[in-house]
Amino acid sequence: MGKSSQEIIGQFEDRFYVKEEAKPSEEYGCYPYKRPVGEYIRKGFVCIDKPMGPSSHEVVVWVRRILGVEKTGHAGTLDPRVTGVLPVFIEDATKLVRFLQGSEKEYVTLMRLHADASEKEVRNTLSKFVGKIYQRPPLKSAVKKRLRIREIYGIDVLEVEGRDVLFKVRCEAGTYIRKLCTDVGEVMGKGAHMQELRRTKTGHFDESMCYTLHDLLDAYILWKEEGEERYIKEVVKPMELAVVHMPKIVVKDTAVDAICHGANLMAKGVAYVEKNVKAGREVAIFTLKHELVAMGKALKDAEDIVKMRSGEVVDVERVVMERGVYPSVWKKS
Repeated sequence: MGKSSQEIIGQFEDRFYVKEEAKPSEEYGCYPYKRPVGEYIRKGFVCIDKPMGPSSHEVVVWVRRILGVEKTGHAGTLDPRVTGVLPVFIEDATKLVRFLQGSEKEYVTLMRLHADASEKEVRNTLSKFVGKIYQRPPLKSAVKKRLRIREIYGIDVLEVEGRDVLFKVRCEAGTYIRKLCTDVGEVMGKGAHMQELRRTKTGHFDESMCYTLHDLLDAYILWKEEGEERYIKEVVKPMELAVVHMPKIVVKDTAVDAICHGANLMAKGVAYVEKNVKAGREVAIFTLKHELVAMGKALKDAEDIVKMRSGEVVDVERVVMERGVYPSVWKKS
């Protein structure tokens, strides 16, 4: 199973400024989908369709045990009774978790009213909650019970049947849908509670990318016992796809190892810059083979980076690639 070389860093050339034409050396590194399966898993993630019952932590532990790895982590906790999209990151890919936890969420929830109400009243009340709202986390939550502001980006009523209201909500990370349902009931003067909840999207991870724990186990067994790689490479995705939505800078082979040793990205090391790179915003640094090297904050806009002949262009915050994959062509001071 393979994908075109353009898939990781973008489908269209007009998304990037060319600072300096460069070609990857075949002596170093490896295209993400061509990694040996063991390395592929260690540098991957799997979107689990979390079932009702276990906690997010338990699901993460099961993934770790199934794959026989030492480290796993997830982006965005789901309560035991909540189902849906739970991205689980494996080994090296766990370094990306903090960059993805604050992404936008989407849920489908079933709210039950405690008294009869017309569909018009329901829709009008829910519309009032679009925008910035005040929320105090529920008693069962693990965070401090202080009042805070969260933003609801949109609410779509899918169905109203009697006292049951099915609706989809897009919201800022950290929004409590259970509390939202309670507050809606209070505003209506009828009372309400959350009956069921499913997360359908977190960031750019959605239900179409999800697999069950059974799917993961079956794919792993097929690889270990029969040598069939296709299914495990379908269920587990390269960590590069986890940041495919982020602005990117592609560096020359000669710049990679310096970054891996903790250096910031210098202008001379840049080959291509995605046009949406903005100063102060997070960027992903890639090799010419589309491997993820590091995450950081751009110090200049894309247009300025292309013109620079020297100086730092990215403040590297988290190195993802291990040292020694690419040759050292820099001098230690």
